Amino acid sequence: MSPSSESTIVLSADLHARPAGLLARTAAGFRSTVTVTSGGRAVDARSVLLVMSLGATKDTEVTVRAEGDDAEMAVDALVAILSQVGDASTLATS
Repeated sequence: MSPSSESTIVLSADLHARPAGLLARTAAGFRSTVTVTSGGRAVDARSVLLVMSLGATKDTEVTVRAEGDDAEMAVDALVAILSQVGDASTLATS
C-alpha cells in the first residue's frame, strides 16, 4: 500500500485562476496522485480547469489528498499555496 497524506484548509479568499494554476503546476511536480476536494467533489490537482471547476470560494473547506512516495511533501506544498490564496503579492511572483 502506498503512503498517503491528507489535510484540510479553509480558504481565506476565492480560489481563482492564478492560485489554481500554481496549484496545478506544483501538483504536477510530484509523483504522487493528488486530489483536491471541495463541496463533495474530488478532482485531479494537476488540472487547472478541474481545480477551478470546484468553485471554491472564501470560507470553503478544501481537502488535499495525495497517495504515493512523496505524498506528505505534495500535501504540504499544496496546502501552503492554498493558505496564501488571499495574498496577491505572494502569488503574483510565482
